[in-house]
Amino acid sequence: MKQTKLCSWHQRHNARLIEFGGWLMPVQYSSIIEEYWAVRRKAGLFDICHMGEITVVGDQAEEFLQHVMTNDVSLLAPGDCLYSVMCYDHGVLLMT
Repeated sequence: MKQTKLCSWHQRHNARLIEFGGWLMPVQYSSIIEEYWAVRRKAGLFDICHMGEITVVGDQAEEFLQHVMTNDVSLLAPGDCLYSVMCYDHGVLLMT
């Protein structure tokens, strides 16, 4: 089963983890009511590392990604991930 880069953080914070689409994902930490109020009063975190995964390889991979992505991919180290928007050449968002 795949694990997101945040999986160990979820485990350290006592998340109840379940299988979701081949990924080990947090579903709950305490109670739904406690989590609701925590988000309403402070903030919440939703791990989306498992979404929209693509792999681009080749000599011009970084150049291509810099052209189509809205974030700076040059800041990534090998094995890192980035959640970003991908655009067509004319700037319109690529939707799936």
